[in-house]
Amino acid sequence: MISRRTLLSTGAVAIAGGAGVAAANAPSAHTLTAVDVHPRDYPTVEAVRWIGDEIARETDGRINFRLYPSGQLGNETDTVNLARFGVLDIARVYLGAVNNMFPATQPLALPYIFHNEAHMRRVVDGDIGREILATFERRGLIGLAFYDSGMRSMYNARHPIHTPEDMRGLKVRVPRADIFMSMLDAMGANATPIPFGEVFTGLQTHLIDAAENNWATFQSTRQYEVARYWSETEHCCAPEALLLSKQRFDTFSSRDKELILAKAQESVAVMRGLWDTKQANARQTVLDAGVQANQADKEAFRRAVEPMRRRYLADSAIARVVRRIEAQA
Repeated sequence: MISRRTLLSTGAVAIAGGAGVAAANAPSAHTLTAVDVHPRDYPTVEAVRWIGDEIARETDGRINFRLYPSGQLGNETDTVNLARFGVLDIARVYLGAVNNMFPATQPLALPYIFHNEAHMRRVVDGDIGREILATFERRGLIGLAFYDSGMRSMYNARHPIHTPEDMRGLKVRVPRADIFMSMLDAMGANATPIPFGEVFTGLQTHLIDAAENNWATFQSTRQYEVARYWSETEHCCAPEALLLSKQRFDTFSSRDKELILAKAQESVAVMRGLWDTKQANARQTVLDAGVQANQADKEAFRRAVEPMRRRYLADSAIARVVRRIEAQA
């Protein structure tokens, strides 16, 4: 089993010596290491497994994937950086976790930018999505595809949330990204950035009072066991990105590159089929376990975050993309 420490150590040596990882690992050059913080049966993990199976079949096993789910090799920020420097190959990351690193993704993570998941899918499947995926190459990554991450809502261990007033004083876990911290501050909460893998313990020990995510993650991480109130704010629908190390990508032939890109795009439909089922089943599991769910006053939340949205829209580049997103609503 490859450990995160081994990967980090190997990467540091390769970078310091000016040698690429692909050259250092020539005997296993066609085994791509793919990582995810979600468990092995999560739709994003299953979709990447599907890509690996398809590519292995079409290349007679010449190219294959080795998957490390459940955050085995670090949090999302760690794995993105490891992929940038060629220490590992494929990372699936939530855009909210990498907004600061990749500013072009910021319009997709603004609160209430998407009306629903169908709107988000139209946007990322079209020109806007392709343009944003292309920007990852500037920092050593190939944007392969966007995956769904659902409509995110609030859940907490204290009480139901109906309006922003109910957020006052709550310590809410957010990704370490300026947009999310500004958004939660605007809602009246105390934004608390801690790693994704520490949310369950944080809720259990009252380091944090609340978090925000989708039904599937709320259920798969078992956070519903310690956060018994789900409030449907649906404040964000930022997608997830599947990213490949450019260093590794450049070692492949043109034909293999085309195969990898094609199978990644085909995997989006696979992921969405699994995702829709997972979301419905997760919601039912959580409700059957006795979690109290309520509709929040979304208009009140939209009004609360409008000032921070305007600050981002003062950036002409972001404003142009937002206008294009709204045109597809």
